[in-house]
Amino acid sequence: MSRLLPHRIGGERIAGPAAAERRNPSDLSDLVATTPEGDAALIDRAIAAAAAAQPGWAARSPEARGDILDRAAALLIERADDLGVLLAREEGKTCAEGRAEVVRAARIFRYFGGEALRLHGRSLASVRPGLEVSTRQEPLGVVGLITPWNFPIAIPAWKTAPALAFGNAVVLKPAGITPAIISAMADALEDAGLPPGLFNLVFTPGSVAGRLVEDSRVAALSFTGSTGVGRRLAVAAAEHGKRVQLEMGGKNPLVVLDDADLDRAVAIALDGAFFGSGQRCTASSRLIVTDGIHDRFVAALTEAAARLRVGHALDPDTQIGPVASEEQRDTIEAYLSIAVEQGGRIACGGERLRRPTEGYFLAPALITGTTAEMRVNREEIFGPVASVVRVADFDEALAVANGSAFGLSAGIVTTSLAHAGAFRARAQAGMVMVNAPTAGVDYHVPFGGTKASSMGPREQGFAAQDFYTRTKTAYVNA
Repeated sequence: MSRLLPHRIGGERIAGPAAAERRNPSDLSDLVATTPEGDAALIDRAIAAAAAAQPGWAARSPEARGDILDRAAALLIERADDLGVLLAREEGKTCAEGRAEVVRAARIFRYFGGEALRLHGRSLASVRPGLEVSTRQEPLGVVGLITPWNFPIAIPAWKTAPALAFGNAVVLKPAGITPAIISAMADALEDAGLPPGLFNLVFTPGSVAGRLVEDSRVAALSFTGSTGVGRRLAVAAAEHGKRVQLEMGGKNPLVVLDDADLDRAVAIALDGAFFGSGQRCTASSRLIVTDGIHDRFVAALTEAAARLRVGHALDPDTQIGPVASEEQRDTIEAYLSIAVEQGGRIACGGERLRRPTEGYFLAPALITGTTAEMRVNREEIFGPVASVVRVADFDEALAVANGSAFGLSAGIVTTSLAHAGAFRARAQAGMVMVNAPTAGVDYHVPFGGTKASSMGPREQGFAAQDFYTRTKTAYVNA
């Protein structure tokens, strides 16, 4: 069943000629949704609606704001089965993964419904007699959000929920290939009683979204996407004096040491590298393995990866769905060719798979015999592909893990407390996993990386208020 999706601005649903269509990557005959294409004037209209609505929202009690977010969470939970199917049809992850993402989005809204009441100020003694000093956190105003397609409801939720909880209004530009599930999130907010103008949804090309940086009524921009686009937005934000939060690429290492439990190491690598079709910014795309366990690990992981069931996202037996688009499939195949040209060997996978329906099905690929300098170990591929780098010992493994332009997530599998502790302390990443997949994070703790992976305050959890509020200091002469 296809849906014609409108823009959402100031409480109105604004239609237009169908300009883009989204087809199910598991079955290209299944038209999921069509959308109109917005222009700069539409972005301006959305910003105006947000700017008009925000002061009244900021003046409401935090309890009232929290109650609306909590109702939105309850509606998403109630609709999770249907929305999980919609997400699977649109993005390509399995139904189980799709439903889990919807539930995660709901829990994020519920969490920030409570956080609305937890904006603490401080009272301090002044160095001057007779003065009282206090601080408080206040909303920024209008916040622009640009979100990707790989977590098409969870990432919009973890940006939107804190923005609204702390009294801001939102203009959101989602990824073009996942419009239906974000429209469903907009439905939940509307049905929960969110006043018009506080959540505005516009479908526009990326080039037009630059208006969110240029307009003086927008106080801040939060972006998740590629490093190249993120850096251009950072330059524009600096020119216009905007607060900016960027979550960008990753090339995440998983170190496997000789003393690791082999079965555990294989399970962790399999999960981190291939599930979600490898389309996770925290995916374990570099497997750095020491000599003593290398051959056994590669043999076991090759066998396990070859057993993964790749198929239609709605098939309950499917473990790995299709990649999200033809463009994504072509990019992955190009990197596999580059890997072979530079001396790597494809131990398993990488081929297109025939299934009863036409879709973008790829067998999960493991590349062995690679070095840290190869392009497959330097650039983000964003697909079900992992490469293996053989190293001598922990010190070399750490050096290879840190020898990347990125620094989002890093993991180690070991039974050594000393090596686990050293890795936690010395890994150059914003998030470190010990005996756990690099992909998979909690929603109530900070998320973000270092180097080319992130810029600005952390997302999620208690850290979110650092971006979505500003501190005001007041001096009172008693």
